[in-house]
Amino acid sequence: MADDDKTLPTTKSTQSDVDAFLRKVAATPNLKQSGRRGRLMFAMDATASRQPSWDRACQIQAEMFEATAALGGLDVQLVFYRGFRQCQASPWVGNAKDLLKRMTSVTCLGGQTQIDRVLNHALKESRREKVDAVVFVGDCMEEDVDKLCHHAGELGLLGVPVFMFHEGGEPIARRAFEQIARLSGGAYCPFDASSAQQLKELLSAVAVFAAGGRPALADYSRGKGEMVRLLSHQVGNR
Repeated sequence: MADDDKTLPTTKSTQSDVDAFLRKVAATPNLKQSGRRGRLMFAMDATASRQPSWDRACQIQAEMFEATAALGGLDVQLVFYRGFRQCQASPWVGNAKDLLKRMTSVTCLGGQTQIDRVLNHALKESRREKVDAVVFVGDCMEEDVDKLCHHAGELGLLGVPVFMFHEGGEPIARRAFEQIARLSGGAYCPFDASSAQQLKELLSAVAVFAAGGRPALADYSRGKGEMVRLLSHQVGNR
């Protein structure tokens, strides 16, 4: 992880980035069985530089639940890493209050990335019971990219798309995150602090996808922002 006082180069999420991301979500197979609650794994880098983003994510999490409330329910598992080889996963929870309580108890600590442990955990969880989507939010990558790509490919074979949300523009991380998304059948999208609303809408769209598939996205898009309406249009024209 870069030193806290070192400013990483930033890359704003352009409209072409957003369009490409939404096309990938629209094209992602959704094999959720009818009547089963959606399962979304929400993984975050909780190393020292991530505290502001962690605080923003607490509010976003609640809105993700709200977006899926009418779809038969969404279970979310929080996974985070921080410090020296500390990587933890919460139980699967079905409401925003329980998840928010767990998130607000976490303080970010310095340390190296542990994305491999996150992906390996996602594999184990999905082999136990189907995970409909994995969301990862982070800014750096300090690991063996070939190993990460291998796990991403395994997730792709299990039908578990990984949606990689990249804060800032660190180029090594970008290349790795793009490959993870592609090999798993998910999507990559960059963002920065100025696009928090954009991140919120995209995360909610993925949550709706996990809970109810493409038909649910079409319903969700009514009255929503341009990006969600664009996603619904793309799904409807497949």
